[in-house]
Amino acid sequence: MSDSKKIKVAVVGYGVIGSRTAAAIRLQTDMELSGVADVAADWRIAQTVSQGIPLFAATAEAKTLMEAADLPVQGHLPDLVGISDIVVDCTPKHRGAENAKLYRSLDRPFIVQGGEKHEVTGHSFVAETSYSSAIGRSATRVVSCNTTSIVRTLGTLKNAGLLKKARGTLLRRATDPWESHLGGIMNTLVPEPEVPSHQGPDAKLVDPDLDVTTIAVKVPETLAHLHTWYVEMTRRADIAEILEALSQSSRILLIDSRTGLSAINVVKEWMAESGRRHANLYEVAIWRDLLKVDGNDLYFSYMVDNQAIVIPETIDAIRALAGDEHDASRSIARTNKSLGIGMLNIPQWTEHES
Repeated sequence: MSDSKKIKVAVVGYGVIGSRTAAAIRLQTDMELSGVADVAADWRIAQTVSQGIPLFAATAEAKTLMEAADLPVQGHLPDLVGISDIVVDCTPKHRGAENAKLYRSLDRPFIVQGGEKHEVTGHSFVAETSYSSAIGRSATRVVSCNTTSIVRTLGTLKNAGLLKKARGTLLRRATDPWESHLGGIMNTLVPEPEVPSHQGPDAKLVDPDLDVTTIAVKVPETLAHLHTWYVEMTRRADIAEILEALSQSSRILLIDSRTGLSAINVVKEWMAESGRRHANLYEVAIWRDLLKVDGNDLYFSYMVDNQAIVIPETIDAIRALAGDEHDASRSIARTNKSLGIGMLNIPQWTEHES
């Protein structure tokens, strides 16, 4: 790390995750965004300049494009990495693995996204589960949005001694909203060919004790993912005990469909009305009133915002790699405060006597 008290962080790739990561870094009092690198020269990249963020070209071709668009380029990717303490790679799948060679050659700790293989870093990250094992490492991988949600939710049940095994079905949105005009699916559903889908095995990379299997289906919408879960519990437990276990995670949001928050579009609208940037839902939103128990069997459903859920994890991963904060709970609390997690006015439903 540099001699500065703030961690200087580079963001490579300024798409859906990169832009949100950069914004979150700028909210941290112990971090400084040293710059952004990308290959494009479109409206998204112009935003970095208007926000005063130093811009770097990820390739020589990108530098030519940026200069042709009158964008002030500070240098190339190695220059950005060289002035940074930690690199967060938010590039498309496989590119991060290639970029890792550069980060290692320049001896810079780095973070890649869940689209990369676990072997790229040898460590997979969800703050509530694997923060301590990431402290001082040279690299980690923030797992995918769906995997993050699985580790958070099943982890709370495991910590409460309730989890025996879990089987989940993931209804995955087809593409990101901002690029739905470029691709996606319409008027159909597409089952993923492999069972289990990658999320279950991926969750076990973070917590090997999880007995979890997942099946995924692509659906023709772009707002968020929807999960439905069957959990075999270790013993009988009532709904109150289960809700108490789930509430132990600050990044799980217990909502009630009877308040009007009955679908993913409504929850996104609530985030926007609550003042969240990009209507970001950083938490896993579980419908508490749809949670059902039958003996040792538990059934529940939740929503995952794939554009937002990994952002707080990434911020905590930066602190873990930097090695200055060894207490996961302190880092999580600090990140939560900066992003407004735990500060929502959650609508409550009260049963009235007839």
